[in-house]
Amino acid sequence: MKVIILGACGGMGRYVAKSISSFKEIDNLGIADLNKVDAEILASQLGSHTKGIGVDINDTEKLLSILFDYDVVLNTVGPFFKFGYKILQTSLDANCHYMDICDDWEPTERMLELNSKAKEKNLLAILGLGASPGITNLLGKIAIDNLDKAHTIYTGWNLEEAQPEDISSQKETNAAMIHGIEQISGKVKIFKDNSFKMVSPLKKLKISYPNHGTYNAYIFGHPEAITFPYHHKDISNSVNLAHGNKSTILILRIIRQLINLKVMTKNIAARFLEWLERKESSQNHIQENSLPEIYALAVGLKNGNEETVGVSLDGTITRELTMGEATANPLSLGLKMFLKNEISERGVIAPESKSINHKKLLMEIYESFGMKDAKIKIDKSWSV
Repeated sequence: MKVIILGACGGMGRYVAKSISSFKEIDNLGIADLNKVDAEILASQLGSHTKGIGVDINDTEKLLSILFDYDVVLNTVGPFFKFGYKILQTSLDANCHYMDICDDWEPTERMLELNSKAKEKNLLAILGLGASPGITNLLGKIAIDNLDKAHTIYTGWNLEEAQPEDISSQKETNAAMIHGIEQISGKVKIFKDNSFKMVSPLKKLKISYPNHGTYNAYIFGHPEAITFPYHHKDISNSVNLAHGNKSTILILRIIRQLINLKVMTKNIAARFLEWLERKESSQNHIQENSLPEIYALAVGLKNGNEETVGVSLDGTITRELTMGEATANPLSLGLKMFLKNEISERGVIAPESKSINHKKLLMEIYESFGMKDAKIKIDKSWSV
């Protein structure tokens, strides 16, 4: 199989490249990046079956001509609200299967509309196969499956863990920071009362997590709010949440206000946030709550009663885990499942699709993180 990674020298892409370069199912691996020199250097480190390629994804004709030589496209180029839809469309035009780590809700909506095109070409496209989205979707599917009928799904994660990568070919503002600023400014889309609604991000919600308690969490624009209603028609409410210490939430709200008042541009805000993240990454913060670092929470009926189930990871991480690795490993392992013919569905899907073995993929992801005694932790509001 011939696989190409777009954005291969970025903070996420380089982890994907190093991870999948040893897959025996891949006989030709393209390391593609805007910086051709960096792409060739990285390719030279990964084996004779790899090739460094310089490509500007804004040059659609050149990108299309390159993709025609491959079977699968792995897209790690962010921010996805700028590039996601165009790259998926070009990948399908080149008759390539496709997977990405898209973390923006706006392109996710449009990319799902390419489902019929992908099916007609017998191609698979998996969107948002990273940490969040990605792991959160897998956790959410398991939470839903533990209820007889779920009507609400929350996915969430700890803002304090979202640290930018130090190593990247990216010379401009960090794409992850641009994404974050985009999703806390203006309005974001959630699914509420059986319809999509635009709401203000960072709005506080009280959530009750079984065996943990009731805590504050904050609306954050993300694809999970879009994809769960797409795959699960019984869902009436789907919201992505973030949590963290009080000072982090306050800073984000101030930045949001300055952007909305046009006092600060999004680009300047992203650079400031990146500087602040690096400055405070080594400091310990007092957490506002003790929600799991990453989780999903489903509410619905169980044995005729309204119940709640929370699903998170459990185990001890035995080594330092970077944001790049946490995002890249799910994509790499999802690709491995596809290469082994363990995902038979075609069309445009998200990780919570029923065609994916959610528990198996989660356990493989946890093991790749070096987790000791890794397991899926399920907290239920009812007695077993």
